[in-house]
Amino acid sequence: MGNYSDAHICQCLSRLMTLRRNSTVMINVAAAEEGDCRKTGVQFAEGVLRLADGLLQLGLKPGHVVAIAALNSDSYLEWLLAVTYAGGIAAPFNYRWSLQEARLAMNEVKPIMLVTDKTHDYWHFKLQTDLRWHVSMTAPNFSSHGDVLTTELLKSSSLNSARLLCAPNNAALLCFTSGTSGRPKGVMLSHSALIVQSLAKLALVGYSEDDIYLHTSPLCHIGGISSALAMLMVGGCHVFIPKFEVKSAIRVIEQHHVTSFITVPAMMADLISSARTTQTTKNFETVNKILNGAGGLLPGLLEGAVKVFPRAKLVSAYGMTEACSSLTFMTLYDPTIGSYNQHHQMTDSKTSDSVQQFAGVCVGKPAPHVELRISSNGSSQVGKILTRGPHVMLGYWGQIPSKSSSPADEGWFDTGDIGQTDDCGNLWLIGRNGSRIKSGGENIYPEEVEAVILQHPGISTVIVVGLPDSRLTEMVVACIRLKDNWQWDEFNPCNDKDHCLSKEILQQFCKDKNLTGFKIPRNFILWRTPFPMTTTGKLRRDEVKKEAMSRWVNENVFSSGVLLSSNL
Repeated sequence: MGNYSDAHICQCLSRLMTLRRNSTVMINVAAAEEGDCRKTGVQFAEGVLRLADGLLQLGLKPGHVVAIAALNSDSYLEWLLAVTYAGGIAAPFNYRWSLQEARLAMNEVKPIMLVTDKTHDYWHFKLQTDLRWHVSMTAPNFSSHGDVLTTELLKSSSLNSARLLCAPNNAALLCFTSGTSGRPKGVMLSHSALIVQSLAKLALVGYSEDDIYLHTSPLCHIGGISSALAMLMVGGCHVFIPKFEVKSAIRVIEQHHVTSFITVPAMMADLISSARTTQTTKNFETVNKILNGAGGLLPGLLEGAVKVFPRAKLVSAYGMTEACSSLTFMTLYDPTIGSYNQHHQMTDSKTSDSVQQFAGVCVGKPAPHVELRISSNGSSQVGKILTRGPHVMLGYWGQIPSKSSSPADEGWFDTGDIGQTDDCGNLWLIGRNGSRIKSGGENIYPEEVEAVILQHPGISTVIVVGLPDSRLTEMVVACIRLKDNWQWDEFNPCNDKDHCLSKEILQQFCKDKNLTGFKIPRNFILWRTPFPMTTTGKLRRDEVKKEAMSRWVNENVFSSGVLLSSNL
């Protein structure tokens, strides 16, 4: 295998070639029709080594960037490892990107090679960038491809003992942020960061070699990559579907007796809804662990998840690409004791219950390798969430690291989030620093207001934004979507008064939940269609605020405390 003095994600291949040599570690459901959907540990590991040999013989050098644009498969995972084995830097491109977004990413990181599957082979013609090599994972789906290589052509006919190589600064991956505002940035992650994150998931989520792990998250996102590497390290079995689609996911969970997977709230909602419709929950008893990210599970969603997956430990993680995935973990539900975590709901600082003494949402305790610190001004316990440790990115691609605004914060990475910690070491997340609303001289974090409004049974989703106000600087406005059987009273008289909402009703609800007066929305915008989302399932707050601002400018007045966003 080569030199083991430095951390390297390909060191996991040793376990696959010995302890998992003849065990099935890869199942590619999409390839089942071709009859070649399973690989043993030795088959997968040797495939990685042969591909790495081929890349070296082709001329790949340490530090070269290789872009990968494809759907999930065992070939994708093979490429991620082979590129890094040869000393390259793998750059997963988001398969949902438009050609313009892909072209911007290509121009920024300037990869020497582009690797695509049949769904993205057309990028070879459309992007028209200066590439040395283009490789199709399988035979390209176009007739003239003399200048396009394939995976099989690159694999050596005989297995050489290539030395394990590293890129400069121990760089392994170049991942892109989800881009909730502005264009995505390339984040350089080291082998060490990926390994310590994988070990944290083994320790806190509990992945083991007995796991059958379904890839529900794209391998172009750090959450999907991190859990995939954890499963490689422990030697579990990977089950691949090209991308998450609820019906195929449910079918695969049943057919392959899946034990674990990861979700975002939107995925979980789809799984619960589909399972209830088809009444297939009895077939999900093999699932024993689910890791949720990209937003917390609201109480109703959590209760639904427990009913659908009764034997699953539900774990929530808070993190970001710059931290190589997860910073904190919290067990939401443990089936062995049949209890929920009492901290999982958002609470307000005015409540008297000792458990609910902090504003924000509890996201659990830091992973073993993670240091967290709250940087605040004066006596306030609320401040910027800072972190340091081997998990932190090497930096943004092509950017000089910015200096800290405070000498005391030197050496720490600013997550951009605001929060506080309690006496038990739990982190309470309040909101994003950039989304903060300044109203009447007070700081308001939209996420705190949203969590209160979401507790109302008539609200489906909500985004709180700040719009210009001559007196307050910004006024708090809630953009809301109602559940199907609810009506807004200002427009039409409600036939069913028990399912009726208005500005006054929601404001009173906020007061009853002890939300501080200046945080209560002054106006509401009724949204007709789903809110815009990023590819990782996060709300695009910037787009909502832009549309809300446009409506406000056009109308120049809020009528009856609500604007109807009819064009959405």
